[in-house]
Amino acid sequence: MWYYSVPMSRAKESSDAAAVRGRILTAAFAAFQERGYAAASTLEIATRARVSKRDLYALVGNKQKMLIAAIGHRAKRLQAPADMPPLRDRATLAHVLTVFGAQLVREVSDPAVVAVFRLAIAEASRAPEVAHTLDSLGRETSRAALRQIMTQAREAGLIDGRPPELAEQFSGLLWRDLMVSLFLGVAERPSPRAIEARARDAAEAFLRIHPMP
Repeated sequence: MWYYSVPMSRAKESSDAAAVRGRILTAAFAAFQERGYAAASTLEIATRARVSKRDLYALVGNKQKMLIAAIGHRAKRLQAPADMPPLRDRATLAHVLTVFGAQLVREVSDPAVVAVFRLAIAEASRAPEVAHTLDSLGRETSRAALRQIMTQAREAGLIDGRPPELAEQFSGLLWRDLMVSLFLGVAERPSPRAIEARARDAAEAFLRIHPMP
């Protein structure tokens, strides 16, 4: 039975490492919010996470790698659905845009994500890498997903136009002024029902603007 102990031990070590890594990222984000990205030190983050600096660097890395890991984890939720149905008709396109639009608003309006955007704005001059990381990993993921949807829709003959421009138009219809209002703290996160309605309205408005070619 000895050969069972090796994978079990490795599995436990992997689980423990994942838990510590999660603790480090949580501590890092809390420090970034309270002190700013530039002012937060790795020593402070290690202290908050109750780990040594050696473990911090081994499991995550420097501050920029912590930021990339935190943003990259959320960015995975902004990809086009893996089980997206083939876009053979306008009704399916409307459904896909509604589902993805709702997912996008739901994720980006999360208080933790809003806090990252506020951090990027606050640190724009002292630590521009925060904004660059957020744009390249976070915002670009959602833009790429929308471009993919629009490309497939155009190839299916359902709409006409350049996918990047179509993606921007839908995004504008989806968000209107909500994103800015959330960043300013003058609007609350929409309810699940309000998010679904917003996404559905955006899909319907987009298809009215772009009739069948």
